[in-house]
Amino acid sequence: MAAKTSISDLDAQIEKLKERRRFLIVKSAERFARAATKAGLAEMDLPDEELDQIIAEIAARFQKKTRDAADASPQPHRPEAGRIGTAAAVSHGS
Repeated sequence: MAAKTSISDLDAQIEKLKERRRFLIVKSAERFARAATKAGLAEMDLPDEELDQIIAEIAARFQKKTRDAADASPQPHRPEAGRIGTAAAVSHGS
């Protein structure tokens, strides 16, 4: 029988998760700040809107690569057409 979790235990777990989330956000922000500084973006006087657009374009480029890679991944093995039990072998009254 599973032990009953108390509300205070759940609150403690939630607080730990919130702290972990904050930590991951800070680490991610530091990572992107280092990359922007290294690329010279931090030295440029860019309006926030333009910087947001640049970041959105970069994100779209990598999201497209991720989608393309997922589309190119090998498909699971499928039975040959015409074998028993496949759609090609079953007559639909035509």
